[in-house]
Amino acid sequence: MAISQNYCSNCGHAAQLKRIDAHYIVHEIEHVLHFEKGILYTIKELLIRPGQNTREFISDNRNRLVKPIIFIIVTSLIYTIINQFFHIEDGYVKFEETRKTNITLIFEWIQNHYGYGNMIMGIFIAFWLRLFFRKKDYNFFEILILLCFVMGIGMLIIAVFAIAEGLSKVPMMQISGVLVFFYCIWAIGQFFDKSKISSYLKATAAYLLGMCTFLISAVLLGLLLDFVTQ
Repeated sequence: MAISQNYCSNCGHAAQLKRIDAHYIVHEIEHVLHFEKGILYTIKELLIRPGQNTREFISDNRNRLVKPIIFIIVTSLIYTIINQFFHIEDGYVKFEETRKTNITLIFEWIQNHYGYGNMIMGIFIAFWLRLFFRKKDYNFFEILILLCFVMGIGMLIIAVFAIAEGLSKVPMMQISGVLVFFYCIWAIGQFFDKSKISSYLKATAAYLLGMCTFLISAVLLGLLLDFVTQ
């Protein structure tokens, strides 16, 4: 059937596709990274008002911020690229063992893939947050959304310090770890109730317990694999 207009009236497809050129590639990158919806704006808002913006995303408006899954994927990618260039994890996360056991291999994987390990740890933190804030009307998956935003910013903070350390040769990575910890506690506490000290205390407990249970689970998994492969 001949098409007289720019688009097919039946399927909506363009009558003639544009050639793939530099403009097309740039547009696709912008679309994937959601620059059109403001990734820089999202970073700014999550640095200034993380709790308020995440609550609004969950209950009111989901168009102002980049989608959380896309956001943490993009921030993990940025973190990974900068890590490969500046070797972040050589000075930030270190695990060494002479005898190669499955526990060793698991912790080496966490060391070499800290961004992904951080995302997995978020699941454990979400469990404890759901337990401590069970009276709040947020389910487990909504809390995961919060942690996607928070941990994405955390990886960006580490990446910025890595660039600064790489350029200045001044050790900064341990400072970035402390800063990320306090940012996460502040953001989580602000999300649930910024006016109560108990929110920040519960956030601290949930974060530390999530980290501990994540590490214990890694050890138990390693022991199980060692037992099975003996």
